[in-house]
Amino acid sequence: MKRIIVDFKKLTPEILNLLVEKFPDGYGLRDVVKFTNHKGQYIEAVEVSTDETIYLVKISDQLADSMDSFEAQLPDEAIDENDVDLDED
Repeated sequence: MKRIIVDFKKLTPEILNLLVEKFPDGYGLRDVVKFTNHKGQYIEAVEVSTDETIYLVKISDQLADSMDSFEAQLPDEAIDENDVDLDED
């Protein structure tokens, strides 16, 4: 399986969708992978994967903004009335 480090500037809609699906409420400290790349740079990233590739997406404020913008463009999911708990007094 390939491992690819991706900067937020080079995110494809496919990778953004994977991020939003995996982290619908955002990512936390436990989701962050920390490592040193081949250039000796310290990297913090979150991991998402397809059947063929593991993507390590570098963390930045712009990543969170990109995820929020992408999620806002997704159509709202239909709400099933049976899933809603209403207190009727």
